[in-house]
Amino acid sequence: MIRRVTLVVATLALLTASSAGAPDFASLQVQPYQPPKPAPAFSLPSLDGPTVRLEDFRGKVVLLFFWATW
Repeated sequence: MIRRVTLVVATLALLTASSAGAPDFASLQVQPYQPPKPAPAFSLPSLDGPTVRLEDFRGKVVLLFFWATW
């Protein structure tokens, strides 16, 4: 009997959720996931002098750390 009640409640919950449409992310204060966009092409001089381009690292994980003193 308990399994039957659980199954009915779960089915009703799924039907209610699917009929409600897309979630209202604004009311939840959550932003929906957007697929990543490619980084723009840019180059910077290295500390050794030669210019390093981002495209030289294609296919590798790159961590950019910009540091400035104001």
